[in-house]
Amino acid sequence: MTHDELWEQNYRHIMAFMMNEKRRPSKYNPEERQMHNWLKYQKKCLAQGQLSPQRSEMFKKLLELLEQYQRKNQYAYVNGAPSSVPR
Repeated sequence: MTHDELWEQNYRHIMAFMMNEKRRPSKYNPEERQMHNWLKYQKKCLAQGQLSPQRSEMFKKLLELLEQYQRKNQYAYVNGAPSSVPR
C-alpha cells in the first residue's frame, strides 16, 4: 500500500467515523486513539505547509466537520466563569 493510499484510507475512515458517531475521535478511547493522533499530525503538517495541495483541500473539509463536533469548554461552566451563569 502506498503512502497516498494509506493517507486516503485514514481520511475516509475518520470521515466515516465522525459521520456515524456525530463526534470527534477520543484520545482516551484506545480504539480511537490512532485516529486522534492522525488528526493531530495532519494539523501540524498543514500548519507547516507539508501537505500537498490536494491533501490540504481534503483535510480542510475534515477540519470543517471537526469544528461542527467541537466540545465546549466545561471548565468555565463548572467554575462559574461566564457572566451569564448565576452564582
